[in-house]
Amino acid sequence: MSLLRRNSSQLRLLLQGLGASSTKIMRHKSSDNITASHNVGNSINATGTATKTMTTDKKLESTADGDIKKSVFISQSHDIFTNLALEDWLYKNFDFAHHHVLLLWANEPCVVIGRHQNPFTEANVSALMERGITLARRNSGGGAVYHDRGNLNCTFFTPRERYDRKYNLNIVTRALFREWAIKAEINDRDDIVIANKKISGTAAKLGRPNAYHHCTILASANKLHLGESLVKEPANYISRATASVPSPIRNLVDVNRNVNVPQLLSAVGYEYLRTVATALEDGGSAQTMNQRGFQLVNPTEKWFPGIEELRANYCSWNWVIGKTPKFTVEKELELKSNEHGMKLKLNVEVEGGLMTQIGIQLPQSDQLVPVVTPLQGQAYNEHNLNGIIGALKLVSTSNVQQAMNGSI
Repeated sequence: MSLLRRNSSQLRLLLQGLGASSTKIMRHKSSDNITASHNVGNSINATGTATKTMTTDKKLESTADGDIKKSVFISQSHDIFTNLALEDWLYKNFDFAHHHVLLLWANEPCVVIGRHQNPFTEANVSALMERGITLARRNSGGGAVYHDRGNLNCTFFTPRERYDRKYNLNIVTRALFREWAIKAEINDRDDIVIANKKISGTAAKLGRPNAYHHCTILASANKLHLGESLVKEPANYISRATASVPSPIRNLVDVNRNVNVPQLLSAVGYEYLRTVATALEDGGSAQTMNQRGFQLVNPTEKWFPGIEELRANYCSWNWVIGKTPKFTVEKELELKSNEHGMKLKLNVEVEGGLMTQIGIQLPQSDQLVPVVTPLQGQAYNEHNLNGIIGALKLVSTSNVQQAMNGSI
């Protein structure tokens, strides 16, 4: 822990300098220094200059492995929106040409969907809110995942040219074997599995000049909450959004009861530091001591100027719900009748998270009759959908046409 505290103090001084004058910090008696720039649009360059552009591809390729330093950043926040903002801040502002970074973070209970996903096909959004489980949308692709404090998240940052998903996943599997003799495999979907049960999913953001790959590691997550959180409202959703691929999951504590998140964080972090930057070669303690070590980071505006604006975007309705690709919801319902009920199909079109068209399809007909309701133009959610259905169920079949053309 002394190493953690020492490097944390150094990094805090560095990042605080972003809001003031440039600060140079020496580490491990190296001639390298880091210049902190007040301009958030600039990168933090590990060779001592702030610049808006990275080194050229040719220079990156010619960089000697020994010239690339590594750091393990540990977020001190457990808020999903703050951690997504921190991840985005590093992606947009840091220069990884000579400094690779592994960010380790954990969150309070939440469901995190991919950038191109429909939250309503991945979870019951209204039920999440009732249970106090946060819904968030990240900036990378991939499927929906459940997070809590029993789940460790790893984000590997490099320049785009050095992006290597297999390298990163092998860091995790090697750490598990070295620490607990747990044998895990990487499948064709780049999931980490044990006996065909998933312990880690994966996603990435590839841009210019930077890229990141992040994955989850299930250590001791609440599997009951996980299962309940990823159950959608029973309805037919017609959507082109990226759908998650269901997989059986397993916690690492089910394999070895001695696993815990703090130890897992340490094991993955040290495996990362002891591994050569551009090849899966174990450099041992000599490699580890030549790196910048573990650094506790506090994702606040004082440390990372502009992070509050990023967080505000990630927690906004426009991003979490409004970003949802256009979709249609269909749900069958039966209207009351003195003799025989009438089965109809409710059709709701949703664009930008709002219910743009609401209609009912008549029996044995393709005709869609518009329904006039104050909810048209309002946000789509399961509560509002069930409100429309509940109102329609109170309408008798003899008055169905009047109800369709009137106000619900």
